[in-house]
Amino acid sequence: MDVEGAGAAAARLAGRPATAERAVSGAVTEVTLAGGLTVMVKRGDGPRAILAEAAGLRWLADAGTVRVPLVHGHDGRWLVTDRIETGPPSAPAASRLGHALAALHSCGAPAFGAPPPGGPEDAYIGLAPMRNVPGAEWPGWYAEHRVLPYLRGAVDNGTLRRTEATVVERVCERLPGLSGPAEPPARLHGDLWNGNVLWDTEGHAWLIDPAAHGGHRETDLAMLRLFGCPHLDRVLESYQETTPLAAGWEVRTGLHQLFPLLVHTLLFGRGYAEQTLAAARAALAA
Repeated sequence: MDVEGAGAAAARLAGRPATAERAVSGAVTEVTLAGGLTVMVKRGDGPRAILAEAAGLRWLADAGTVRVPLVHGHDGRWLVTDRIETGPPSAPAASRLGHALAALHSCGAPAFGAPPPGGPEDAYIGLAPMRNVPGAEWPGWYAEHRVLPYLRGAVDNGTLRRTEATVVERVCERLPGLSGPAEPPARLHGDLWNGNVLWDTEGHAWLIDPAAHGGHRETDLAMLRLFGCPHLDRVLESYQETTPLAAGWEVRTGLHQLFPLLVHTLLFGRGYAEQTLAAARAALAA
């Protein structure tokens, strides 16, 4: 029986003895290694989840734009990354994040739905499965792989009524006309809610826990708007200074929020179903 703990896993994967550890949550442990390095050790729900997160962090790091924790090692059960010393958010850090996000998205991806190099096709967003299946056109790919699978799941588990789902289906049918000008695939963080943005003590923002893939750049920004982000106005202002968004991006926010809202509806219940329906109606009315 495998009884390896977080400290032993960190020592094995990072190549240094563990000297102390502190539980942060049920799945995350802070471990201090010989020499004073402190790392975060995450126990995954399965090898695909760990592989997807590690590949995503490395893909984002390879862009040389946003700050992400260094991956020290991973296997089928454990992921070891740097710990970020957190501090209060600031407007200057938010401005830097906006510039960095724009540069990240501009690095591009081979296709919509493309996984990070070495990442699995069957990945995760949070606790929900997420398939990284490449597609050439964003509207059809978004409907097939980011909206409809979670809509069907929410109907099947009774969180959304069949009659309610039709408004989301209408959005999918009209996506080619609602999605704005065609854009090339962007390199997305993919799960960019406020909890996955850390603010350090030196005036910088760091991104953690990605569900990275090729997608539409407005999706990352819509997720920041959905769940709130300190100094979001500064993030968006700096983003626009770097690579301006296509006209009408603000009215397309609900369209891009359908994906995370449906994931939350599937995982957490009826409260998010109401938000999903409101976002779908807003997208149709735009």
